[in-house]
Amino acid sequence: MIALLLILIPLIFGFSSFAIKSDGAAKVWAVTASVAGLVLAIVAACAKTDASLLTVNYTWLPVLGSRFALSMDGMSKMLVLLTALSMCLIFLSTFKNNYKNARSFYALMMLTQAGMTGVFLAADLLLFYFFWELALIPAYFLCSMWGGERRIAVTFKFFVYTFLGSLLMLVGVLYLNYLSPAHSFALKDIYDLKLSAPQQSFAFILFFIAFAIKMPLFPFHTWQPDTYEVSDTAITMMLSGVMVKMGLFAVIRWLVPVFPDAVNQFGHIIVVLSVISLLYASFIALQQDDLKRLIAYSSIAHIGLMSAAIFVRNEVGLQGVMVQMFNHGITVIGLWMVADAVERTTGTRKFSELGGLAQRSPSLTALLVVLAFANISLPLTNSFIGEFLMFNGLFHYNIWVTAIALISIILAAAYTLRMVQKVFYGTASVASQNAAAVSKPMIATLAVVCILVIVLGVYPKPLIELTQQVTGALAAKTIF
Repeated sequence: MIALLLILIPLIFGFSSFAIKSDGAAKVWAVTASVAGLVLAIVAACAKTDASLLTVNYTWLPVLGSRFALSMDGMSKMLVLLTALSMCLIFLSTFKNNYKNARSFYALMMLTQAGMTGVFLAADLLLFYFFWELALIPAYFLCSMWGGERRIAVTFKFFVYTFLGSLLMLVGVLYLNYLSPAHSFALKDIYDLKLSAPQQSFAFILFFIAFAIKMPLFPFHTWQPDTYEVSDTAITMMLSGVMVKMGLFAVIRWLVPVFPDAVNQFGHIIVVLSVISLLYASFIALQQDDLKRLIAYSSIAHIGLMSAAIFVRNEVGLQGVMVQMFNHGITVIGLWMVADAVERTTGTRKFSELGGLAQRSPSLTALLVVLAFANISLPLTNSFIGEFLMFNGLFHYNIWVTAIALISIILAAAYTLRMVQKVFYGTASVASQNAAAVSKPMIATLAVVCILVIVLGVYPKPLIELTQQVTGALAAKTIF
């Protein structure tokens, strides 16, 4: 029942938000829904994995062999918690922001949350596809209705990429159902399929392209920087903090266990593409003059490392990915909050027009420094343990690949510290001198994020224990 409520809360609150007459009431309604979802997600994370409250299995589409089946293992718990926590942080940090047609804005945000939560809980392949689309459709409207002047053209590009990925995935879903002796979409039945090498290769390519677009991974990444730049920052937080994790999650849940031979066949190519994505995005981030585009390329780089660590096919690398999915979501949302605060107080995001902002906003500067340390995975920050485990996994895979990938650490330090220096230190620019005060909800929410960064850096054990059973189960299947 908990699993179902985690979807129903944002779904019901989202649809009912359309009927709210006051924009102010819509804000309160969204915060209430996010807090309720977060409390429930914490309860689920603390519950035993085999608890009946964490599973749902109802008749849904019997004629197609599909059931409304939800289940929560450690990875699902972690990502559902990330989703609920992220939405709560987003709504609280932007509480003072005024949105045109706020009722629709908050409604679509909550409907997207319902879809993302369903993706992480689905134990039926067709249901997984249904929630995948439920998450994407409201996101299209959010990106096209709120944001910068180029949002229509950019959202069209986003639509083309994701529509192509969804179409390929749908073909793959139907293909696996056709190959299933019972014509079932159930997770267990999909895992039990005995596929030939050609069948695995064909289906693997269909699913991998869909998931690579969503991560995104080079060369399927070009929609991301533009979308993140022109979308409203609250939307960008959701896309970057949670939605990209759908692609990584799907690879671990539906790709690696179902197509082990294809993973062996294509894994080396994907590791190379992932390292290229890591270094390419890092070099591009060094050249940015826009705060949002720098964070966007930084996110691509981090996702590239996570993708590589999945396909090196060892347990320690996968454990690092599990931990880093959560920690990256927290850190990047904090960075987007800073970007939003800078733009709203100074009217610009360009490094060339900023500088010396620390004189006007010392508290914001201190919080950014903590997030900057997390972005470069400094020890005692939340990102350190995950990155250490992932590089450990890469080292066991190939020392030369690891050596090349390690260059990204230097690059991350260079572009992150450059951002801190250009925006907050040096001679105060006109924009910085005239900067307005940062809203108290923003500072308070950023403080919570920074506390999480430090706590999870000092004590990462809960995340490791939560996901250890999943990594162990995959290792037991001799996939790694």
